[in-house]
Amino acid sequence: MIIEHFFASIDWAVSPDILDFGIIKIRWYGLLFALSFVLGYQIINKIFKHEGHTQKQLDSLTVYMILGTVIGARLGHCFFYEPSYYLSNPIEILKVWNGGLASHGAAIGILTSLYIFAQKNKDISYPWIVDRIVIVVASAGFFIRLGNFFNSEIIGLPSDLPWAVVFHRIDEIARHPSQMYEAIAYLGIFAVLWAHYSKWKEKTADYALFSRFLIMIFSARFLIEFTKENQTAFENGMFLNMGQLLSIPLIILGIVLLIKSSGKQKV
Repeated sequence: MIIEHFFASIDWAVSPDILDFGIIKIRWYGLLFALSFVLGYQIINKIFKHEGHTQKQLDSLTVYMILGTVIGARLGHCFFYEPSYYLSNPIEILKVWNGGLASHGAAIGILTSLYIFAQKNKDISYPWIVDRIVIVVASAGFFIRLGNFFNSEIIGLPSDLPWAVVFHRIDEIARHPSQMYEAIAYLGIFAVLWAHYSKWKEKTADYALFSRFLIMIFSARFLIEFTKENQTAFENGMFLNMGQLLSIPLIILGIVLLIKSSGKQKV
């Protein structure tokens, strides 16, 4: 009986809403998304203070990060996964509340916004800021994927593993909890990056953290995609889905930057 219970799937029927006031709803995803920014702000605030940068610069960075994340994630979803629909209905791009955000688009949006930020703050170099912001991004990835789990979205393929989850809001099939695979991976990557920064701090070599982030995050994403349902119909029948195809160049970029940064650690 105990063995049968252990190998039974996990039931998940939690509502995505924490509180529902009719017009206004407080949702788990929104709460976790906001928490990721609050925690990220505290982390980067500590880094800025330690390395002698101002509160004004930090506040400016926060605005750039929010805009880069939201705009990049939205445009990434629209043009990576459903370009024909959104090009035919461009006004739908603005309806973020209808869902549809892509992490690869967020990555591009963040890197672009950080480049603009570095151009406007001459005492902060682009390598310096991207090396430190990826610590925050990794921690945010944990909260966002946890939010996806609460929303019963980005579901995995059917599975008979003992930790398979039945998302009752979707169907009655036991599936890989792919959101949690990613959440755990991102939490581990955050720990690795924070440990590296804690050791070297301002002596961190250019792109030492950014390169490791790219390799670890997108390798994890590439592998975990094998456990996921495809997000859009056009991916069906493809050997590698869109998420995996977009991850490959970022992994390669990470390897190139890691090779360049190796042996250049400041002492």
